Parts: sequence; C-alpha cells; structure tokens
Amino acid sequence: MEISHILNELGEDRSLYFNAVSPPIVQSSNFVFDTFEDLRRAFENEDSAYLYSRGKNPTIEILRKKLAALDGAEDALVFNSGASAIFASVLANVGAGDHIISVDKPYSWAWRMFDNMLPRFNVSTTYIDGTRIENFEKAILPNTRIIYLECPNSNTFEMQDLEAVARLAKERGIITIVDNSYSTPLHQKPISLGIDLSLQSATKYLGGHSDTVAGVLTGRKDMLQKIFNEQLLNNGSGISPFNAWLILRGLRTLPVRLQHITKTTEKVIGFLKNHPKIERVIFPFDENFPQIELARKQLSGACGLLTIVLKADSHEAIERFTYSLKHFLVAVSWGGHESLILPQAAGIAPENFDPTVEKHRMARMYLGLEDADYLIQDLEQALTVL
Repeated sequence: MEISHILNELGEDRSLYFNAVSPPIVQSSNFVFDTFEDLRRAFENEDSAYLYSRGKNPTIEILRKKLAALDGAEDALVFNSGASAIFASVLANVGAGDHIISVDKPYSWAWRMFDNMLPRFNVSTTYIDGTRIENFEKAILPNTRIIYLECPNSNTFEMQDLEAVARLAKERGIITIVDNSYSTPLHQKPISLGIDLSLQSATKYLGGHSDTVAGVLTGRKDMLQKIFNEQLLNNGSGISPFNAWLILRGLRTLPVRLQHITKTTEKVIGFLKNHPKIERVIFPFDENFPQIELARKQLSGACGLLTIVLKADSHEAIERFTYSLKHFLVAVSWGGHESLILPQAAGIAPENFDPTVEKHRMARMYLGLEDADYLIQDLEQALTVL
C-alpha cells in the first residue's frame, strides 16, 4: 500500500462527515443504538461497534487503520501514552511466575515496570546486552514468556538483529515486543521481520508538533483484541478523540518532516565530527558506529536523534555549554518541530561528576525543523565556552 494513500486517504470516508477534507473530532463519550440486537452485539464485543469512547471511537478508528497499515500489521491500538502501550503489551502476556528477557538500558518507564511493579506478582526480568544473539539464547528459561527489545536504544542506539531474535523466540514459543520509537514505521518494519508486537511513542515523530502524548501498539489482530479487552478497556488507557486527531494531523507531514530532518542531521553531524571540542558522535549511520552493518541492513533511514561526547573537564563546563545554546531547548523527548538537548550531567550531582567517565560527558541532541546552518552557528558559538 502506497504511503501517500495510507496518510491521506485510508480510512477516510468523507461522505460520512459532510465531505469535509479533515476528519472530524467525534468528541462524544457514548453512542446511540436503534435496536436491542445492536446493543447486545456491542456489549459482546466493544471493538465491533461504537458503544463508549473509552474503547472505540470514529476518529480513533481512522488513526488505527493508518497506523496498522504503516507498520504492515493486521491491527493497531492507540494509548494515552507510550508508557501505557508498553504496560499493556507486557501485562497481557505474562502471569505470576513468568520470566522476561529485556535488553539492557530500556526506556525508564519500562525499566520501572520490570523492576518495581512486576516483581510484586512474581514476574522476574533478566537484562542482557542485546547486540549479540547468543546472549538471548543463554538467558532463556523454561518460564520465559517475553523478549522485550528497544531498537535502536534512545541514548546510545544499541540495536538488535530483529529477524534473528524473532526466529529464536518463535522456536521457543516466546512473544517478542519491540519499542520502535526511534525509527518510526518509515525507517524500520519490525512486523515484517517477525516481531509479534511493535510499539511506539506517538508523542515523537508521529505527532510531530510537541502538543500531544500518545502510544501505539501494532501486531496480529487476535493479540491486539486480547489487549483491547483485558488492558485498554479495564485500565482506561485509550487515547482521547482530540489527541487522536492531532496524531492524524501529524501523520500528513511525516515523510516530508523526516526527509528535512535527515538532511539537517547529516549536515550537523559533519560539523560536529570535525569540531575539536567533540570527542565523538554516536549515530546509527555514522561510519564508526559499532553496528553500522546491522543499521544499514535493518533501517532504511535514521534522523534527528544523536548523542555527542563533549571534551569537558567539569560539570560546570557542560552546564555552561548547554545554556549558551540559543536555539536548542533543554528538554526530554524528541520528534517535534524544535531542536532539543539533554545532557547526562543534568542527572548527576556536581560532586559525583567524573570527567573520565564517558557517559557523564554525553549529551543527547534532537535536531528539529530549523535550518541546518542556523543550528550549526548556534552550536559553534556555544562550544567556545567549553
């Protein structure tokens, strides 16, 4: 299916809403039924009819169809945050006494679920270096139910060979879940590589405007139906119609935004790699990236999110550099119109800063929709204070 069709036409029957070009926000909590029979069927399966917007809603349905098609999946669910999508996908597939294998350094809210919440229900997690398939093989236990992946990781961008992991998991009857927020479905297709469930923070590139929070989960229809019934409905973690509409708006410009950000990233990285105050740049398509061959094989592109290692000898120097930037905002997340920076030193007390530890000198950068030269000039003047 052509991406232009998915983003601009799929699911949009304009005859149902006055031939409006833009789908309406159906801001209704519930829906009317003409017969007992129709109402009974809706009670039996809330995903089959519009009953109550906690579950199914016309605006959200258009978004679900587009997101499933983008991922090459049978179905999609949309949640009120990426963390909700993670929670639902994991909780639906484990029970008391089960075991999870997770890549090391997952997203913080995934890690908190694995370490703080699931142990209360006797669910254990083993963290591994996911860059080597043999590490997955060694970690599998008789009660392993899930392999949780994040590809690439959102700080230092470690990757996993998704096809190899999926093959191993299927042989052992284990469910695979991957966080695909870094790449979006335009640059990586986990479902086509055999992964069972692919999730994203739609807050990032899919929304694209830093004005909504949402999460996406795609996969087989039967798996998502179970999650819809057991997690999304019970937890009330579905997205609102208005936020679904904001994601629909963001999808319209997704390809052109990613193209612009890719060009900007290439130019800014060229500047950073040749600057004497930058020790190294970490980026999946950089020639020195340890997994560049896997990146070339698995990703059709990468853009926007990179990490720099500063040649800084103090906590104060990194803070001075950070706040000398005039056109980068100091903030978390990525994928919006604005460029961002997030230094690791911000989470380290000054007395604990150690310049010999590379991680302490890392700063994650996101390059937005500004002109590349505009950002380079800003970086150039701020680096003079290091």
